[in-house]
Amino acid sequence: MSKSATESSRVNETKAETFSAAVAALRRGDVIAFPTETLYGLGADALNAAAVNKVFQLKGRDFANPIPVLVADRDMLGTLVAEVPPLAERLIANFWPGPLTLVLSARKGVAEPLLNSSGGVGVRISDQSIATELAKALGYPITATSANPSGQAPARTVAQARQYFAGKIEVFVDGGELNSKTGSTVAEVVGDTIRVVREGEISRTELEQAVGKGKVL
Repeated sequence: MSKSATESSRVNETKAETFSAAVAALRRGDVIAFPTETLYGLGADALNAAAVNKVFQLKGRDFANPIPVLVADRDMLGTLVAEVPPLAERLIANFWPGPLTLVLSARKGVAEPLLNSSGGVGVRISDQSIATELAKALGYPITATSANPSGQAPARTVAQARQYFAGKIEVFVDGGELNSKTGSTVAEVVGDTIRVVREGEISRTELEQAVGKGKVL
């Protein structure tokens, strides 16, 4: 085997070891740092209330300010969401997997810090393969709030995430440098309209093109 092939094999082995360590940490109820399609995130088992609380404590985030969740597929979406309205289906068809967090009515039992005041939970399917594979390997949704203390700049590299959380998080999954400036767009489905909570990578105009003018507030 050539030197370059040997080095490539070692890199792949290291990545596999880190991925396995990340899944094991999630199963223990620990928090990890990992790449999403926008920024590095703090990941925890979203169905484990104690693990979700750890994320808020690490960030110093107000428990009244809910955080988004990633699912691997539509089946996993059903563990969090009570129903998917037709308008949400149109957005899903256009923008998932991708940087659109949809706030939908949550099922009973979803951890309270994940819920907004109307009982909605923010969820998306990522087009970042590492993020999706982590949720798939865990078998449960994972949190995806940005990997930074509240009020600080979001981490766009694993090195920045380490600067924030070294000694507090054991596993950091490297997905290279991420270039999002705004994070995911967050939109809540309210009846037959869409309320934009935060305009991010997907613009209000793009949302209107998908669902029609007058539907996006």
